[in-house]
Amino acid sequence: MQNALNNDTTNVVEITKTYLQNIAENQHLNAFIEVYSDEALEQARLVDEKLANCSAGKLAGMVVGIKDNLCYKNHKVSASSKILDGFESLFTATSVQRLIDEDAIIIGRLNCDEFAMGSANENTIYGTVKNPLDNSKVAGGSSGGSAGAVSAGLCLVALGSDTGGSIRQPAAFCGIVGFKPTYSRVSRYGLIAYASSFDQIGPLTNNVSDAALILEVIAGKDGFDSTVSKKDVDNYSTAKFDNKPKKIAYISECLNRKGLDPEVKEFIKNKIDKLKSEGHIVEPISFPYLDLLVPTYYVLSTAEASSNLARFDGVHYGYRSENITDLESTYINSRTEGFGEEVKRRIMLGTFVLSAGYHDAYFTKAQKIRRLIKDKTNEMFEEYDFVVSPTTPHTPFEIGKKQTDPTVMYLEDIFTVQANLAGNPAISLPLGKHSNGLPIGLHLMADNFKEVDLFAFSKYLSN
Repeated sequence: MQNALNNDTTNVVEITKTYLQNIAENQHLNAFIEVYSDEALEQARLVDEKLANCSAGKLAGMVVGIKDNLCYKNHKVSASSKILDGFESLFTATSVQRLIDEDAIIIGRLNCDEFAMGSANENTIYGTVKNPLDNSKVAGGSSGGSAGAVSAGLCLVALGSDTGGSIRQPAAFCGIVGFKPTYSRVSRYGLIAYASSFDQIGPLTNNVSDAALILEVIAGKDGFDSTVSKKDVDNYSTAKFDNKPKKIAYISECLNRKGLDPEVKEFIKNKIDKLKSEGHIVEPISFPYLDLLVPTYYVLSTAEASSNLARFDGVHYGYRSENITDLESTYINSRTEGFGEEVKRRIMLGTFVLSAGYHDAYFTKAQKIRRLIKDKTNEMFEEYDFVVSPTTPHTPFEIGKKQTDPTVMYLEDIFTVQANLAGNPAISLPLGKHSNGLPIGLHLMADNFKEVDLFAFSKYLSN
């Protein structure tokens, strides 16, 4: 697209109009909640002027959709929840502002699971997002709108958030690239918090190069977020594979796991064989805590959610129940009516594990196990450059199919959640295809702050 702009074969206004037309023609996918049509076209006109006088930023012409849990000043943000009904943000998230500063065009906000809690984009007041590759299937979650919009060509790239796999899993389901940076690499300022020690903002794109370029722009220190890393940001967009053999591990328990689709398993095995034939060392390793990943994640993330979501009380902003008589009924009724079933379930779980009689038995124990998981993960990267696995145990499932048992849904995160518990960067690459015609994602995880290596090797794998 940048080549086309540089050669004057198109302009940003025309590009933006094309995306707006695509959005209008694909409303049935339910990816966009709100489209900033006039605003996006005005911004595109200004970027065209900048291109004409050679003062445009490095993202000139890039049309971006943002997940509905990222704040954008004077625009509505709801985290797909009734509790934030009518709320307009008073400030802009750092990641969004940095895109705007480099002349990206924000075209609208995207559907997601309520407060980013879900793996199918079915827990939302706006209705389920349909997978563009098969409308009877889910797009994945929680960044399902972001993945669906990029896959369907409704925007060039999208921003999502990843707490336990919420960028990578929908990316795998929709056949695109999804990248979760190292925890603290990108400022969380302006991201509506779900679980603060897990959440990370990242890009969903059509290719690895676009993901690298976006991360280069949004990463780095930020005075508004005290938890963000002060490490220098590398030139991710120029990352090139050094043609040296790599040491790659795969967790044997992952591939022998019950419930893993046989074709997904076969795809990973073939990929391992191909890497070996190209001179890389690929070895099986054991990860003894595999069955503890999901329980540990859900104990800790729900605990953090119950604390973070306490601010949505019906008093300060957002939805307030009409059935109120005093302060207590304001809290109870507003929260009961405002939150969806899954969010209420997780708030109650989190409140339970933090309660006086159970704090040590659940929360403290889970924190200790998280430390073991992190130490074991660090140990893996002392010997290996990358860890490879499937992104998801299977291809996209049918809309409505898995809602009956929430614990079945929680196991969607089995291959992605380790990167969140340990804080490592990870990427899902759309490298496989199932006999049912739907995509299979390859998941790669690297050591902390080794994004350059991860991008370089991902480009190599994608070629």
